[in-house]
Amino acid sequence: MLTTPVHHHYSTTKTLVPWQKPFITGDSTALYPILQNSVHRKTNRSFRVGHRAIKAVATQGTEKSTRVKAVVTVQVTVGGFLSNIGLDRGIDDIKDLLGKSMLLEFVAAELDAKTGLEKKTIKGYARKTGREKDDMTYEFDFEVPSEFGEIGAVLVENEHHKEMFLKTISLDGFPNGTITFNCDSWVHSKNDNPEKRIFFTNKSYLPSETPSGVMKLREKELTLLRGDGTGERKISDRIYDYDVYNDLGDPDKSDDLARPVLGGKENPYPRRGRTGRPQTKKDPLSESRVTLNYVPRDEGFSEVKSLTFSAKTLYSVLHAVLPSLETQFVDPDLGFPYFTAIDSLFNEGVDLPVKIEPTLGNLIPRIIKDVTDTRRGLLRFETPEMLDRDKFAWMRDVEFGRQTLAGLNPYSIQLVKEWPLKSKLDPSVYGSPDSLITKEVVDRAIGGFMTLEEALKQKKLFILDYHDLLLPYVNIVREQKGTTLYGSRTLFFLTPTGTLRPVAIELTRPPGNGKPQWSKVFTPCWDATGSWLWKLAKSHVLAHDSGYHQLVSHWLRTHCVTEPYIIATNRQLSAMHPIYRLLHPHFRYTMEINALARSALINAGGIIESAFSPGKYSIQLSSAAYDLQWRFDTQALPADLISRGMAEEDPTAPHGLKLAVEDYPFANDGLVLYDAIKQWATDYVTHYYPNPTLVESDNELQSWWTEIRTKGHADKKDEPWWPELKTPDDLIGILTTIMWVTSGHHSAVNFGQYTYAGYFPNRPTIARTKIPCEDPTDEEWKTFELRPEDEILSCFPSQIQATKVMAILDVLSNHSVDEEYIGATVEPSFKENPAINAAYEVFEGKLKELEGIIDARNNDSKLKNRTGAGVVPYELLKPSSGPGVTSRGVPNSISI
Repeated sequence: MLTTPVHHHYSTTKTLVPWQKPFITGDSTALYPILQNSVHRKTNRSFRVGHRAIKAVATQGTEKSTRVKAVVTVQVTVGGFLSNIGLDRGIDDIKDLLGKSMLLEFVAAELDAKTGLEKKTIKGYARKTGREKDDMTYEFDFEVPSEFGEIGAVLVENEHHKEMFLKTISLDGFPNGTITFNCDSWVHSKNDNPEKRIFFTNKSYLPSETPSGVMKLREKELTLLRGDGTGERKISDRIYDYDVYNDLGDPDKSDDLARPVLGGKENPYPRRGRTGRPQTKKDPLSESRVTLNYVPRDEGFSEVKSLTFSAKTLYSVLHAVLPSLETQFVDPDLGFPYFTAIDSLFNEGVDLPVKIEPTLGNLIPRIIKDVTDTRRGLLRFETPEMLDRDKFAWMRDVEFGRQTLAGLNPYSIQLVKEWPLKSKLDPSVYGSPDSLITKEVVDRAIGGFMTLEEALKQKKLFILDYHDLLLPYVNIVREQKGTTLYGSRTLFFLTPTGTLRPVAIELTRPPGNGKPQWSKVFTPCWDATGSWLWKLAKSHVLAHDSGYHQLVSHWLRTHCVTEPYIIATNRQLSAMHPIYRLLHPHFRYTMEINALARSALINAGGIIESAFSPGKYSIQLSSAAYDLQWRFDTQALPADLISRGMAEEDPTAPHGLKLAVEDYPFANDGLVLYDAIKQWATDYVTHYYPNPTLVESDNELQSWWTEIRTKGHADKKDEPWWPELKTPDDLIGILTTIMWVTSGHHSAVNFGQYTYAGYFPNRPTIARTKIPCEDPTDEEWKTFELRPEDEILSCFPSQIQATKVMAILDVLSNHSVDEEYIGATVEPSFKENPAINAAYEVFEGKLKELEGIIDARNNDSKLKNRTGAGVVPYELLKPSSGPGVTSRGVPNSISI
């Protein structure tokens, strides 16, 4: 029955990350002597506590009570960084010396059987006793009367002036051994908040089963976590509430940075965590911006993470490297003059014109190389694996098709279910709905194999269809400098070898600005001009796919939609609820990384807007996708594949699905992972809900699911497709979907970013110029014919756009050293429940089997979409990984 989300705290290296906080008031080198009888306990990274009943029993020497020693471990810092110097620290050192800095209060699990009242708590101060490396220890000796019974909770009051990070509370003296509360949580100073922190024991309880002595505490803790919906949040707060995305714009800084509110009838969107900041002066609907957004205190990055790759490195890139690059590239529109200039990013690098802090090279060793004589830096990128294996793979059509199945965005390819292709948009606004990819175009391309009719019947035609989503934005995007846009359709044919062959690309510009609709079809050609136009058409489509990947497949469908799940879980499910404990590892760090994204990635003028084709309409485009495409019941992998026509139900096939493309690496590996997650969820749910009626009668669970639908996804609350929550099977489906999205889905679209997009010609994020055959002047056409290479280089991202994105993708593709991979670490609450531990071991075993399956598949020469000359093996759903950019590894949560 223990505590709120396990997250840690910020680093103390102030030169780079201003949000870090010290761990405790006062360090181990106090100005006053301290007791030296240090007690060190091995701690567990998780925050759970042993499931054994903490119960007083008679011991030798007394029949009335048990003498117990509580040993409290508080983390000082990582690496010995201390910054808590001042008057408050001196006062706190005196409190530590006097043993008055931490009050513990133990609560009985059951009410008094005779009076029906709460039993008197056992309370006392823990005294500071010593330090072991980065851990401070406090001790408290107390007697537990036999009539006290089981301990149900411990309350902690921090008498220091500043917060502390509480790791563990160990209770020594019980006959059945040491009992450890794994807290791993911030405890605020009572000067900031007079409420004591509540930590429950580890045994999970449904609401109806809660021990009588802690029922009120269970309810009180949830009330505290919900807050009252008012006031601006402080960094020490642990309050979870909802708000719309009204903090992406900065109208007070510039009218050009004003952005519409996302969330509501006009721009439907999931909700984010509320911060309560003041409104902007110019727009009462927008919230003022700050450098670092509030997240509930235990949602923050751990010291390890913020000192290594992810949080601190990303912050360093955003606030040190990128401004330096902007100084280096004076002209933001300057493109690469030659392809060899692109290669130089990996060979010679780019000089950074400003002095670089020595620590920066240590934080980003993959891309920042110190120039020691001048203390200036050299930005030199590691060669992406794809480029290292095959420098020319990006140019080939076979790789273009392969990456729709085994690349960075395997979520867009879909079966062609209707012919002819036709838009659903209003023709009076957007022009003719009929596609120019006709039967004749297709027959010319696949005539050696079959007819169009046969291909449709045999399910051999597939499409990337960004026509209707992008077309409404084309004219307004084109009003911006340095970018362009089309609606696009790209048709593929499934060859006998199981690969996808590109057949045709259609680019469309709607009518507007006095011009009629323009549309043209491009096909692979065997003449010089047609061949160059085909390459340029692919670049435009890849820019569309890159934008959709980042804004929809990645940000919207994982990061954004998950935040409401996290908020609802903390507001409605007690920390002692078994479903809270199941989901908790899958929510680690997500709110923090989302807050960082709002600060510098998806905000007005941020990385996404400055380097992706839609520009300032980028996040608004993700709102349109949420409105038109997102529905909870298609987020589970099998349902997603079926909805795209990439699979159909078949009870005789593996996983109960027959894939439309048998060699579909993402789906092949993903279904094994999905089934393992589902079986784990099934075993867990059936253990805690043996009677199906318990699901409907669980008031916390029902409130949780209601709040996700009606508050977290309020703009879709009336949709008929939301699953019901009445039976264990309903619950299993909902939980499996959430756990899949936070683990497998996110890993598939995140950790291959540098591998596939680090060499940007393979996946340009923006097309800056229109295709040469769109209403060209004579001079424009002549220039294209004279130097077509210049045309594609000018279409690619500019030098500043490319290097910014490459630096960010390198960081986002990194695994932190403290990454928690799916199935790798059993939560103590799972481990000490025999039935749950056994189920988890089965889950862990299936994930290890998946590693072997993936290795075997990557060595099967018959699987052309994952093997072959120069082909990057598909390992994105391989569960384990080491730190760094590895293109593999499935963390439990969306942690970067």
